Amino acid sequence: MTESHNGHSTLPKNPIKHICCIGAGYVGGPTCSVMALMCPDIKVTVVDQNLERINQWNSDKLPIYEPGLDEVVKKCRGRNLFFSTDMESAIHEAELIFISVNTPTKTSGNGKGRAADLKHVEGCARLIAKIAKDSKIVVEKSTVPVRAAESLMHVLKANNKPGVRYSILSNPEFLAEGTAIENLMKPDRVLIGGEETEEGKRAIESLCWVYEHWVEKDKILTTNTWSSELSKLAANAMLAQRISSINSLSAVCEATGADVSEVARAIGLDSRVGSKFLQASVGFGGSCFQKDLLNLVYISEKLNLPEVAQYWQKVIDMNEYQKSRFSQKIIECLFNTVNDKPIAVLGFAFKKNTGDTRETPAISVCKTLLDEGAKLNIYDPKVSGKVEKSQIIMDLTSPRITDFPDEVKSSIEIFTDPYAAVEKTHAIVVCTEWDEFTELDFNRIYQSMMKPAYIFDGRKILNHEELQNIGFHVITIGKRLNRIGLRTFGNVPQQ
Repeated sequence: MTESHNGHSTLPKNPIKHICCIGAGYVGGPTCSVMALMCPDIKVTVVDQNLERINQWNSDKLPIYEPGLDEVVKKCRGRNLFFSTDMESAIHEAELIFISVNTPTKTSGNGKGRAADLKHVEGCARLIAKIAKDSKIVVEKSTVPVRAAESLMHVLKANNKPGVRYSILSNPEFLAEGTAIENLMKPDRVLIGGEETEEGKRAIESLCWVYEHWVEKDKILTTNTWSSELSKLAANAMLAQRISSINSLSAVCEATGADVSEVARAIGLDSRVGSKFLQASVGFGGSCFQKDLLNLVYISEKLNLPEVAQYWQKVIDMNEYQKSRFSQKIIECLFNTVNDKPIAVLGFAFKKNTGDTRETPAISVCKTLLDEGAKLNIYDPKVSGKVEKSQIIMDLTSPRITDFPDEVKSSIEIFTDPYAAVEKTHAIVVCTEWDEFTELDFNRIYQSMMKPAYIFDGRKILNHEELQNIGFHVITIGKRLNRIGLRTFGNVPQQ
């Protein structure tokens, strides 16, 4: 069953009338919003026990920022798209249930720091088993380790009621934050994994029918459950590997005088390689790459494949190295001390066009600077509201980075205006590639800063020559320039 989906003649005309999604986060909310838009004949209900989050989904300010999401929700909400905390009613009426809850890396116990914590997934299975009075198709949407579907089925069968049967499917998401709506409306592929039984095949056909409302049949791929689960981890691991590979080469470029952008362009023109995910930077972040890599490392260790585990661990290690060496270079360039120095951090989200701060490289950079006693002025176009401010504070103080977390909080100020954020600072650190940052008036910024004024471009988005002409000391990644006033990531400016 590895070929593309090729029909659903055995299905009734409308096999799915009600869909429930447990989990109103970054995956569940956008996925089900687009599904409701494209399937007007299906009622889609997204449920979550977090009342505040559900209230946000039902308000004018959604809990997440994603280009195009507001418009989709407004078109469907109240028509065939609903957000609720009433899990029982939604589960009871749904024929198909997505599980789209958080699967963080375990912080304690067996597999600490590597294995995925499936307590929320297990909780969903127990809740479904408790509520369901008729048969259900249960779909893993969360990123889960291989054979999680097997664990789900064990829980459901152990708590089963007479006459109630379950089919477990794997339908991993392949969304890139910032382009999630586009990814959902025009996916490269939709992957559905299930059991190779008649019941499993019927469940796969039902989910295929849902996606066929807007996705071409040849883009809907069906596999066994285990292949589907592993494909998600493998895809993210491969993408993260490319980023760590180009970041490792950025260090070589700085040492030799090569330009990492030129190297990446030359590599990317090779049709066997391609140009995507070859942009050197301060490091990758987000909710998936590191978590999925750690999960793959853990699985490999459990399968007694230490060489495989070590290989993928090195991808993570290289990412940590890139963040660490960028942070240390900031300190070195500022006369080896940032104690009591105000520093502006432009960008806190892990990438542009999202408000997501999970595993953002900015956290690592900011924590290092805070540990050294710096005062941080943080500005991000989408992470500067009241709710987001509390998220930044939590990201930078949990777990505690010093014995005095209150002092750390007093060293952080969050701004809604970039020009106010940079005023009287010693340096600007660019951590997110927001387009807005390339359009700032750097002449005005230079006049408002302490001198000498430094810019550390962790995303290689600014015009370094223009900044040098203004008077900035510029430190960037993967490039060594010898002009006066313009220095690189690998070279400390001469004072």
